[in-house]
Amino acid sequence: MPDSTLGVGIIGVSPVRGWAATAHIPALRALPNYEIRALSAHSAESARAAGELFEVAAVFSDHQQLVTQPDVDLVAVTVKVPHHRELVAAALDAGKAVYCEWPLGRDLDDARAMAALATQQGAPAVVGLQARQAPAIEFVKELLRDGYVGEVLSTTMVGLSVPGDVVVQANAYMLDKANGANLLTVAIGHSLDILNYVLGEFTDLSAVADLRRPLITIEETGQQIVKTAADQIAVIGTLTSGATASIHVREAVAGGTGFLWEINGTDGTLRMTADAAIPGIFPLTLAGARGRNEPAELATPAALIHKWPPLTSLEGTPAYNVGRAYAAFAADIADGTHTVPDFADAVRRHELISAIERSAASGDRVKL
Repeated sequence: MPDSTLGVGIIGVSPVRGWAATAHIPALRALPNYEIRALSAHSAESARAAGELFEVAAVFSDHQQLVTQPDVDLVAVTVKVPHHRELVAAALDAGKAVYCEWPLGRDLDDARAMAALATQQGAPAVVGLQARQAPAIEFVKELLRDGYVGEVLSTTMVGLSVPGDVVVQANAYMLDKANGANLLTVAIGHSLDILNYVLGEFTDLSAVADLRRPLITIEETGQQIVKTAADQIAVIGTLTSGATASIHVREAVAGGTGFLWEINGTDGTLRMTADAAIPGIFPLTLAGARGRNEPAELATPAALIHKWPPLTSLEGTPAYNVGRAYAAFAADIADGTHTVPDFADAVRRHELISAIERSAASGDRVKL
């Protein structure tokens, strides 16, 4: 861990709920080389309440005031996706490093614009694809590198996203495809990122995207809202290695498989499971088999789990892998390395999402 302390300003903090309170703040508080120095919220009242709750003196309802604070080195953008581009641009224009939640933008154009600005400003900028930092994912990469499965022949991923019949008011914006936060960008985006991180990119793919439940109920009011984002998405394609890849992620159904990822090779199989298809949040269980043996659980080495000792108390919580991403980001800044996904990585993932959309719309196989 670098010796210097990085001052953080978080845009999008609520005193009662939200991802900043659930993941970012516990993660940053656990790391000795970060200090939360400023918060902003949608209103002055909310900002004051958040400041009192999280014991941060500098609070704002105007993000521009936060990004210009001289003691803020890094701006974390944790608001809804449609606002990412404006806030990321403000932080980069102020000369700050940025940690932006995933999806980076509403679409590929948004992502490319933010990546270009980060490059122009020469600012460190990472995206919240924190599943890459999960110890089990690091272990899978080691096992594959050591030849555990032999040559990878194929990989299969099946997963569940949010409940398919009801949604809380705060997440109702995810029903509108135009807002850029939906089954394809969130559950599939996070899941495909680890698949590609571990096994390589796609060379071509075919996709199906269907909307099977066009009405969804708002939990608090009982109101039914028309949904435009697909709730069934399936992708099949070829990876750069020649391996066949298939993915089917859908909105939640009773008794369905939460998350299952198999990597099948000439000599063995690796199988990863979790409660839902957002592998950066839910704990991952790994099993493996060689030859014709049945899969047995594989314990992730303690050295990988305790890579960042200050985060041990967060293991099993949504903040754990976010904390590991922050720890690695600080090390990257200090050492000039690239171990956490940056905006260029985010663009590659947005390009894949765009290819899935084109294939689903046209019915054609798309080359990447």
